[in-house]
Amino acid sequence: MSITVQASGAIGLTAAEVEQRRRDGRTNDVPDRASRSVRDIVRANIFTRINAILGVLFLLVLATGSIVDGMFGLLIVANSAVGIIQEIRAKRTLDQLAIVSQAKPTVRRDGKAQEVAPQEIVLDDLIELGPGDQIVVDGVVEESALLEVDESLLTGEADPIDKAVGATVMSGSYVVSGSGSYRATKVGKDAYAAKLADEASKFTLVHSELRTGIDRILKFITYLLIPAGLLIIYNQLFSSGESWRPALTGMVAALVPMVPEGLVLMTSIAFAVGVVRLGRRQCLVQELPAIEGLARVDVVCADKTGTLTENGMRLSEIRPLGHGEQDAARSALAAMAAADPRPNASVQAIREALPEGPGWAHTAIAPFSSAKKWSGYSYGEHGNWLLGAPDVLLDPASEDARVAERLGASGLRVLLLAASDRPVDAADAPGVVTPAALVVLEQKVRPDARETLEYFAEQNVSIKVISGDNAVSVGAVASSLHLPGGDHPVDARELPEAESELADVLERKTTFGRVRPDQKRAMVGALQSRGHTVAMTGDGVNDVLALKDSDIGVAMGSGSPATRAVAQIVLLDNKFATLPYVVGEGRRVIGNIERVSNLFLTKTVYSVLLAFMVGVAGVGSKMFGYDPLGYPFLPRHVTIAAWFTIGIPAFILSLAPNNERARSGFVGRVMRLAIPSGVVIGACTFVSYLYAYAGPHATETEKVQASTTALITLIMIAVWVLAIVARPFVWWKYVLIGASVAAYVFLFTVPFTRHFFKLDPSDIALTTFAVLCGAVGIVLVEIAFWVSARITGTEAHPTPGGPAAAR
Repeated sequence: MSITVQASGAIGLTAAEVEQRRRDGRTNDVPDRASRSVRDIVRANIFTRINAILGVLFLLVLATGSIVDGMFGLLIVANSAVGIIQEIRAKRTLDQLAIVSQAKPTVRRDGKAQEVAPQEIVLDDLIELGPGDQIVVDGVVEESALLEVDESLLTGEADPIDKAVGATVMSGSYVVSGSGSYRATKVGKDAYAAKLADEASKFTLVHSELRTGIDRILKFITYLLIPAGLLIIYNQLFSSGESWRPALTGMVAALVPMVPEGLVLMTSIAFAVGVVRLGRRQCLVQELPAIEGLARVDVVCADKTGTLTENGMRLSEIRPLGHGEQDAARSALAAMAAADPRPNASVQAIREALPEGPGWAHTAIAPFSSAKKWSGYSYGEHGNWLLGAPDVLLDPASEDARVAERLGASGLRVLLLAASDRPVDAADAPGVVTPAALVVLEQKVRPDARETLEYFAEQNVSIKVISGDNAVSVGAVASSLHLPGGDHPVDARELPEAESELADVLERKTTFGRVRPDQKRAMVGALQSRGHTVAMTGDGVNDVLALKDSDIGVAMGSGSPATRAVAQIVLLDNKFATLPYVVGEGRRVIGNIERVSNLFLTKTVYSVLLAFMVGVAGVGSKMFGYDPLGYPFLPRHVTIAAWFTIGIPAFILSLAPNNERARSGFVGRVMRLAIPSGVVIGACTFVSYLYAYAGPHATETEKVQASTTALITLIMIAVWVLAIVARPFVWWKYVLIGASVAAYVFLFTVPFTRHFFKLDPSDIALTTFAVLCGAVGIVLVEIAFWVSARITGTEAHPTPGGPAAAR
């Protein structure tokens, strides 16, 4: 059997040929990132539906000649500017991290191998392949040494496919075992990799429970805006009895607060800030909802090697077995390590300890694969040598197997060096195995692993250690980290295949060894079948299937290109300890978006209700001969009402700490507070306005006093809603609420601001009534809040946050 078949021209392209193809445009000219351009970001943040609505209303106010009442137009600038700035900052972070994490294929040019960026590949380039390498462009195999390719990313078929010389390989697949090279036949946009790259590292708010919930809320609000808007427009222009200028400004004042202009903005900011913060910790978020998804995780499946332990290993001991000789074992190990073109961590440790190989020429090779758990080389007269898992190659009842198990139980990594009676590439290999030596390697536990596991335990997140290593060795590492159940590891070869039975075992046990790639995938599915939200961490090719199927895939930056390609989150610093920061950032984003959603939607509810009540009262007055009723506020009034009850506090709260695990049911929780609060504010404000209203022929002073009376009532209750949303209290939240109250006292008492904003609280009777209405509203809002908490059986704070949120 021929191990390597080499086609003609295997030296690769010459420099001149590469340059000619570049001039001809036959390059892999796909974008090195999939984030939006600055131009697209600017356009997307300016031309929005909310900006369009506010822009039209702003132009209507300008038509009346009252520029002051057009201050809400600054929201257009703020919406666009903040969104653009934050997204460009996040884009730059993502672009920089994407370049750092980019896999570089190895091409052969002028007979020499060199690493290049994927964009530098040209048509007909000869690209070398090894285990874990991702195929970055389409091509045809030129050399094959037992080359196996997994095309599951393309076809969904998990079984590796043999690729002989002449076979076609598709970009997006990856090498499972063996080595070889292929010639690029499709590059650039013609290759499948272009589509794959377009889906990675996108700065978009794709589907998530949070985004879906907000979209549902906005759709519901749109349905309310149409009848409320039509009613208030009719009342202001035809029923109020006012001239066109005040009628028009009143109409605008009614419509502006109905639009939750800051809700989508704050959501975008919260996500963008989260990406930037994580980027500073060397965490690449390839999909923004991954931040949200990881915050909802209640089970983390962690691979042992590279996650709980460091990738690097050290050769501790070579222990001869039977009649094996130390020198013979060392020579065979040195030869195998030197012959491996792409050594894994174990072989690399052997190579570092035994750098001088004997110079044996191999006649056959059997690359390592996670399915058979061993690799081998045949060296003619020097014999056939195997290196693999002792529990696979040894008789479990033998003394050698018991020794290997004892060593593994102490947390060491143990491999068996053995001789075989047949070539390693024989169909019935390994055949009769003669143990030669146990190769003992030390695997260092990450110093931050224990602290990370303790964090997850405190957050009620279960950890499942899932590894392809020996179960006893995995258990030793888990026990050293004080993981519950680590002292009772499960050998995955004994696990049931039925999903329900597998799920039962996973619910009870925490540590699993000898797990095959397909089993990792099945374990993720079994946990999901029990309603768990599962995150999977890994760095090897054998983790790819499980990473793909998990709710959130987390890859190590030093892992294989294939794992980084399918993961939503990449830990570029290779630190498992970074994961709690990702979880914490997700919880901060979700909890705080829910907080600010309460504020914005409460404003929308009371604005719609107030418009309905004023509109109905105005139309009714015309029908029954009562005094016509106009809208109580000017646009400047609704602007300042939102400044310190929603706008500034919402921005601060959106960036506040929040460490409570996210829960489903976002829409229901938000509306349970927003609807009753909005109804109370709208009703109390309307009552206060009716009491102070002096009719359409009132003097300008009386109109201002009536508006001021209603505004005092509205602001009092709205500030209390802010206090409810801000719970539980810590010192800075007291400062926030106190500052809001102080700001309104300033606006209502300083002569300049009173004149500028048309405020007049000088009528003691009206102001007293406004305060009484506000106090009644506060009591009603508080009662509604506690009743809702009692009915739903939730704690007395409206959003995820609880005591932990105060930290």
